[in-house]
Amino acid sequence: MRIVSGIQPTGNLHLGNYLGAIRNWVRMQDEHGAGECLYFLADLHAISQPHQPAELASNTREMVAALVACGIDPERSVLFNQAQVSEHAQLQWLLNGTARMGWLNRMTQWKDKAGKNREGASVALFTYPVLQAADVLLYQATHVPVGEDQKQHLELARDIAQKFNNDFGAGEEVFTLPEPIIPAEAARIMSLRDGSAKMSKSDPSDMSRINLTDDADTIMTKVKKAKTDPEPLPSDKGGLDGRPEAANLVGIYAAMAGTSQAAVLAEFGGKGFGAFKPALGELLVESLAPINARFIELRQDRPALDAILRQGAAKARALAGPTLDRAYRALGLVRG
Repeated sequence: MRIVSGIQPTGNLHLGNYLGAIRNWVRMQDEHGAGECLYFLADLHAISQPHQPAELASNTREMVAALVACGIDPERSVLFNQAQVSEHAQLQWLLNGTARMGWLNRMTQWKDKAGKNREGASVALFTYPVLQAADVLLYQATHVPVGEDQKQHLELARDIAQKFNNDFGAGEEVFTLPEPIIPAEAARIMSLRDGSAKMSKSDPSDMSRINLTDDADTIMTKVKKAKTDPEPLPSDKGGLDGRPEAANLVGIYAAMAGTSQAAVLAEFGGKGFGAFKPALGELLVESLAPINARFIELRQDRPALDAILRQGAAKARALAGPTLDRAYRALGLVRG
């Protein structure tokens, strides 16, 4: 079993990243042993949209610090950034001959990100899903952790792999078709200001999210000011229907405590948010304090962060090389 997943280095990690992805990354690292989990910073993806180069470089290092603070161990997982592994870009170009315009035109995220100005969007944004396919196919990934919003991208990767195998495999499987891993719990954490919108780094309101860099006072303030309704908490999950903000806070509490929403409601059912919010805030502060402290320590050590990325990239290149060579040969390309 080989697991591959990536995250864009676009700023501080928030609670949604942690509960929806990073905590699961740590769990999979602990379950599957050294070298079988590859986690990368998608800095090549980041340049598909306008960006500030200095910020991208800084955010990449800060993201490394945050991931390690959350529990990713560079000795047990392969942690690297795409830009140091040229095989990603090479394989994307090889796969561009197999991917089809119609497939990419149907991608929901392309439509969302390009908006009405598709003519003005970058080619990189349009071909973004082909690079995503290369990211996982390069390592013969068997499984890829994805949220519901990324399932379409993994399906495209499988379509590209299948067509490449059929067209150029000569009866052999050049690429493994990866399967999705969709966490059953806490895969989707919503905004503290709008229970119908996903918690996001791009939300202009910092009050909409809990950043992993927030101190204890900031966390408590954000939780206490989180949008809710005037009704007390129900005693069962059915009572959360039609109450997205209440459901979000209960879901966050359950995920952080490692329990079920039913158990949370059994404890707090009938109580108002005046009692529940302080309890949730204290739980978050206690759980996130060690991550915050470790992050602050790591982010100051640029040489150590750069060393982590270099070492991870070397491991990644060693794993990627055989697949890339096989793809070149399958296409009939002559290399020295």
